[in-house]
Amino acid sequence: MASANKKEQFQRTDDSCEIYCFDEEKVNKVQKKMEYFDFGKLASLFKSMSDENRSKILYALCQEDELCVCDIANIIGASVATTSHHLRTLYKQGIVKYRKEGKLAFYSLDDDHIKQLIMIALAHEKEVKVRV
Repeated sequence: MASANKKEQFQRTDDSCEIYCFDEEKVNKVQKKMEYFDFGKLASLFKSMSDENRSKILYALCQEDELCVCDIANIIGASVATTSHHLRTLYKQGIVKYRKEGKLAFYSLDDDHIKQLIMIALAHEKEVKVRV
């Protein structure tokens, strides 16, 4: 007899097609449009932003046009070394840029598209209900 604390697992069957058929015209049209984009690079972009600390860094840079590495480290509650590692990852993906001023490094978002992505994602996160 199963324990009362164990949850029963149900396999959903109402969220997929019950028969296999497709609209060839739509499929071909979308596939042709997909040829113009590099979805590997797109996936890498989102993957680099998917870390919680990197998301916090990006949000902080949405709030302030430019921040020193030390300020960012304090904002996210991490060491300067850890913060620098995250910033290098974001820099390599073209998400942030930096400038040096003496011994200080100041970071900012590479362009407004990144700010739009972050702010839209945060608005979506507030509205969405997790579907289990």
